Amino acid sequence: MIRLDTLSSAPGSRKGKKRVGRGDGSRKGSFSGRGCKGQKGRAGFRIKPGFEGGQLPIIKRLPSQRGFTNIFKTEYDVVNIGQLSVFEAGTEVDIVKLITAGLVKTGQNLVKILGDGEIDRPLTVKADKFTATAKAKIEAAGGKVVEEVPDEAPAE
Repeated sequence: MIRLDTLSSAPGSRKGKKRVGRGDGSRKGSFSGRGCKGQKGRAGFRIKPGFEGGQLPIIKRLPSQRGFTNIFKTEYDVVNIGQLSVFEAGTEVDIVKLITAGLVKTGQNLVKILGDGEIDRPLTVKADKFTATAKAKIEAAGGKVVEEVPDEAPAE
């Protein structure tokens, strides 16, 4: 029967600890494999994490680089409903009309309608996203809100 207290490792599988600093006759005396003098040759030597040899560490050299940038962030071009007063009553406002009116620059980003300002005419507004106040103000003026679902990565 095999018991844990009777188990031993195979002969030659465990190597003995190297005894350094026991005189020149041991072939591991003198500097004992630590090179010549200096901080690294002393007992108790330890480098702190992030230590760069005394020069100003990178975390102090670049304080503005802390944190990270989310590369998956969804960017929106925003339009306040107060800016929609350039359109006639009853107009169907979509991204193309927002670009021609100069309210959106390129049309590469998604468009979000914000609720800042007032609207006094009924408009059918098509955009990728609306705030709750923008929806309420457009519908209160007799308009209609059409939220277009942005194209995302295909479902797996």
